Amino acid sequence: MEICVKNGYLIKSYSQFSGTVNCQPPPHSVTLAGMRTADFHFDLPPELIAQQPAAQRDGSRLLVLDRKSQKIVHRQFSDLLEYFQPGDVLVLNDSRVIPARLHGTNAKTGGKFEILLLEETASNDWWAMMRPGKRAPIGTEICLLNRLGEPTKILTTVTDVNAEGHRRLQFSGVANLFDELATLGELPLPPYIERQAETAEDQERYQTVFAKPAGSVAAPTAGLHFTPEILEKIRALGVNICFVTLHVGAGTFLPVKVENISEHTMHAERFEVSEATASAVNEAKKSGHRVIAVGTTATRTLETVARANAGKLNACNGKTDIFLFPPAQFQIVDALLTNFHLPESTLVMLVSAFAAPGEKTGGRELILSAYAEAVRKRYRFFSYGDAMLIL
Repeated sequence: MEICVKNGYLIKSYSQFSGTVNCQPPPHSVTLAGMRTADFHFDLPPELIAQQPAAQRDGSRLLVLDRKSQKIVHRQFSDLLEYFQPGDVLVLNDSRVIPARLHGTNAKTGGKFEILLLEETASNDWWAMMRPGKRAPIGTEICLLNRLGEPTKILTTVTDVNAEGHRRLQFSGVANLFDELATLGELPLPPYIERQAETAEDQERYQTVFAKPAGSVAAPTAGLHFTPEILEKIRALGVNICFVTLHVGAGTFLPVKVENISEHTMHAERFEVSEATASAVNEAKKSGHRVIAVGTTATRTLETVARANAGKLNACNGKTDIFLFPPAQFQIVDALLTNFHLPESTLVMLVSAFAAPGEKTGGRELILSAYAEAVRKRYRFFSYGDAMLIL
């Protein structure tokens, strides 16, 4: 079954029958007069932005936030095992990051371009961010370089420009660009990681140990802390470990540019939920056990499918641009493991909603208070930073 959710609304559902399905607005689709992007700002000293991963994957710190008591406990990530119970279901996003950052030169002028692939619409047809975009109008031809900076026979032509300034690119001289990315591209490290190029350490550590299907242009970073040994210890506790796939794209990391957050539109991202995961989650909910999501991407996937399926999961794939912000309700996720996110981002809005479901301001206040405590305690922020468990 394939589904598509648009701004939190189910707009289509395909099975053996094809057609449009009418549905009521989801619980989070509320007009929020006065809920502003600036309400989710916080001050972060630049030196707390993690530039390197921890020496060991599970060597990060863990801030544990209890939503009911509003108490904070400072632990190590390896202490996570103490918070599981037999029968819990742990859901992780197994998408693999692709080498999505390419370099090229203008075929006529020799001018240099940096290309960040965002979404494959068809074989050799991609939407991308480009720098400098103003020098790439429709019709511009670019010669791609390989990882050594040498010219290749692969050309790309700008065929369209959307409202966000993203370029649609048609590639030629290659059977399928996706299959050649390993020799052409670099891992798309976020801009706040300040180095010129990826390192050998990045090639290993900016992927989760359980990554499988390739398609993300940013890592599902909450999963970076897990080691195979920790995963085995979690299973030994009687916890069912399951996976969903959400290929992280522009929708996850683009800034919110509107004043009122209810006016922000997420970019759609591809996801898939297997029959095994749907069955395990539904059984856990039925029997009163917890579903613990690892990361905002796993959370968005689970809540997308629940909204399209009367609060339950089913095996499906599709696209979602669901935007979870206060006062969203959550139908599946009972606990959330996540990293510390950028100020005024859709991610910090999601964790604020989760901190106090159904409340307009309580979750934001709780999360900003926890973040202020994390700053005082010198936690490391963002992709390579420390973790936070919200119970």
